[in-house]
Amino acid sequence: MTRLAGKSALVTGGRQGIGRAIVEAFLAEGAAVMTCGRGARPEDLDESVNWVTTDVSEGSDVEALKHSAGETFGALDILVNNAGVQIEKTVVDSSDADWDAVMGVNAKGVFLTCRAFIPVMASGGSIINIGSISGMAADPGMALYNASKAFVHGLTRSIAVDHGPAVRCNAICPGWIMTGMADAAFALSRDPAAAREDALKRHPAGRFGTPKDVARLALWLASDDSAFATGQCYTLDGGLTAASPIRACSDG
Repeated sequence: MTRLAGKSALVTGGRQGIGRAIVEAFLAEGAAVMTCGRGARPEDLDESVNWVTTDVSEGSDVEALKHSAGETFGALDILVNNAGVQIEKTVVDSSDADWDAVMGVNAKGVFLTCRAFIPVMASGGSIINIGSISGMAADPGMALYNASKAFVHGLTRSIAVDHGPAVRCNAICPGWIMTGMADAAFALSRDPAAAREDALKRHPAGRFGTPKDVARLALWLASDDSAFATGQCYTLDGGLTAASPIRACSDG
C-alpha cells in the first residue's frame, strides 16, 4: 500500500522499539523517512532512511535536525515525537539529574521539536506525540516518567488548538508494549514474573501490545484517512484501563 506516498516524515528515537516500528511502517507505505537518536546510525537501519545523531533535549541539536530535514525534504509532512527515557524512582528518590534526564527528553524534547518544525511543516501536516497511559494513571515508582507523559498530553491539545488547521496534532497513549522499558517497569516488582502474569490477566485483548500495534495507529494518524482527527489522545492498551481492577469470576 502507499498511503504515505509523496510524504516526508521525521521520527525521533527510531533506533529500536516503537520508533523503529513506526519508521518501518512509514517506509512500507511509501514515505521518505528521517530518524534520529543520540548514538551512531544503527547498522540494521534501512539504507533509504536518513539518520541524524541528535539529542532532542538540546536546542542546538534540534535546530541542526531541522536544518537537515529542510535540506532533505523541504517542507515536512509528518513529525513523530517518539524519543523517550524512563527512570524508575519515586519523587523523594529522584535527583536533579534524574529530572533533567527524563523531563529533558520526554517533555522539553517534544516541546523543542514541535516549536522548531511547526513553522516549516506542510499545510495540513500531522504531528504525532507518543504519550502513555502512565500520563493518565500513575505507575508506581515512576514519578518523573508519569509527569512527563502528562505534559505531552497537554501540549498535544494546545498545539492542536493553537496551530490548527495548519497542522494536526494527536498523541498515542500506549499501555504495556513489550519493549525494554516495559521489562524495566516489571523489574520493580518483588516478583516480576507474578507481576507480568497479573498484568496480562487484566488485558481484555488477551495479550500485551507490540511496537507494530503502535505503528499501525501512527500510520493512520499520519495518513489522510485521519484528516478530521486532531487534539486527541488515543489510548492503545488492549483494554487495560477500560476494566475495573476486580476481575470477572468466569469467562462467561
